[in-house]
Amino acid sequence: MRYTVESDIGQRRSVNEDRATVVSHSNPSIHLAIVADGMGGHNAGDVASTLAVEGFQQRFLLANEVEFKTPEKRQDWLSETVVELNRYIFEYSLTHENCTGMGTTLIAAIIVGNEASICHVGDSRAYHMDTKQIQMITRDHSYVNVLVDNGEISEEEAQTHPKKNYIIKSLGTEETIEPDFYQYTFLSEEFFLICSDGLSNKINEHELHTIVTSPQSIVEKGKILVQLANDRGGEDNITVIIAQPLETGGVKVADR
Repeated sequence: MRYTVESDIGQRRSVNEDRATVVSHSNPSIHLAIVADGMGGHNAGDVASTLAVEGFQQRFLLANEVEFKTPEKRQDWLSETVVELNRYIFEYSLTHENCTGMGTTLIAAIIVGNEASICHVGDSRAYHMDTKQIQMITRDHSYVNVLVDNGEISEEEAQTHPKKNYIIKSLGTEETIEPDFYQYTFLSEEFFLICSDGLSNKINEHELHTIVTSPQSIVEKGKILVQLANDRGGEDNITVIIAQPLETGGVKVADR
């Protein structure tokens, strides 16, 4: 798998509360890609996102590869891990006064060959795209999506709603969590993109598709996306992972 990871503080924030990484298992065909966006409206969002990413990474590296053998096993592992970490982050917030109320979004994807098993909480997003089209895999856990689902506003109205960024589910803010899970199989010509809302709020799907499927290197694409979000104000932290499977398998970090 070829991939790049970019995370930037943006133009307005004093702290980068986003965390992101791609980790390879001892079996080089198994990878974990994860983005967590610490809650900007809560205390210690950077603590919550760090606990989420480091907790997933540690558990992933210690797991036996048999736990990732099938989509069902991968979802079971993701489910158990996110429940454990949610409880840990929640209890941490109760025992550390400066962390009261902290939380984080989460996109965690186990990628085995050309199959991705995705765990989602909050409004960070996962997309897949080829040269013809882009599709958002996840659906934001947001107030405006509840309004859309109830027929109170349209998808178009949701894009400019004053409570567009109000999320209704996050990791660590409550004792229990019910994430969404997705399975996707992608081809070698397709790209897999995960990002925080600091990117998706500034760059529309058409622009994402155009940049990610352009002839530039995968590293250049990541940097172009971050720079564009910054050029448009950069009010939030900006994080993106772009990944593409290799027909020969294994892992290749894009040259920097």
